[in-house]
Amino acid sequence: MPNNQALISIVLPVFNEEAGINNTIDILEKFIKYQAEQYELIFVDDGSKDKSIEIINKAQNKYSNIKVIEFSRNFGHQLAITAGIRYANGDAVVVMDADLQDPPSVIPNMIQKWRAGYDVVYGKRLVREGETLFKKITAKTFYRVMHRISNIDIPLDTGDFRLMDRKVVNTLSKLKEPEPFVRGLVSWVGFKQTYVQYERQERLAGETKYPLSKMTRLASDGLTSFSDVPLKLINYVGAISIIIGLLYGFIMMFNQFTTVIFATSALFVLSGMIMLGMGIIGNYLFRTFDASKHRPQYVIANSYGFQSHRKNIKTLKQNKG
Repeated sequence: MPNNQALISIVLPVFNEEAGINNTIDILEKFIKYQAEQYELIFVDDGSKDKSIEIINKAQNKYSNIKVIEFSRNFGHQLAITAGIRYANGDAVVVMDADLQDPPSVIPNMIQKWRAGYDVVYGKRLVREGETLFKKITAKTFYRVMHRISNIDIPLDTGDFRLMDRKVVNTLSKLKEPEPFVRGLVSWVGFKQTYVQYERQERLAGETKYPLSKMTRLASDGLTSFSDVPLKLINYVGAISIIIGLLYGFIMMFNQFTTVIFATSALFVLSGMIMLGMGIIGNYLFRTFDASKHRPQYVIANSYGFQSHRKNIKTLKQNKG
């Protein structure tokens, strides 16, 4: 059972957050000040091109609870989360975005559930303020499709905002997938899970770091990591192709003009189906090929604050003993 002096690690992936990172740090430090638990803030800079890392490093000199991981380049949001939880020392680890659309005020509710015996407490969004109608619709559709066809139970309307017990973090840290889909992996590892509901807030500064292209890639990673349904669909595509071919042969016997039109349409349909099938198979093959290279998932250029923090934790345990 977690004690009142538990250490909570907050992992925050950062990518070009210069406009709002100071505000994020101020809000989190004020939040931490009035909590019973101890906190460390782990900022993972995912190859930012602006002054984000400079601002965080400056704050790290001011606040001893701030830790910094700096990637050598942009490796992606999911790998930034992966690195952060591997470096975390906390009895529990909270993952949240650096724009604070997921408010820190939800964390005490997560901790309460954790103290009640749950190993994972994820945030379930009631509303998504400040997002376009297109993004709301596509996000809602994605979560429901994933929930329907994946091999595991991925909760609806949830992102990466969640609290995880140390044993969950230790298990996740052992996984070496080149393109991890973290929220899927958290569901895959199991343990006792529950949720807290909250209202996602509007971004106060900067721009979203998940445009359509990155959302599409995240969806692709999720589908190919936890479902074989796209591969099974190719079987149905093949059956449809056979039916179209038979219809084409039947119509050709009766009407030459209609046959030309139908043949042209059928050619485009069949070509599209073949290309779609090849693309789906290629996506799965590439993931296998990528994993076979055994390259590191990411490269860390610098890290700050972790050595001194380990000393502090050792002293704390000795004092408790």
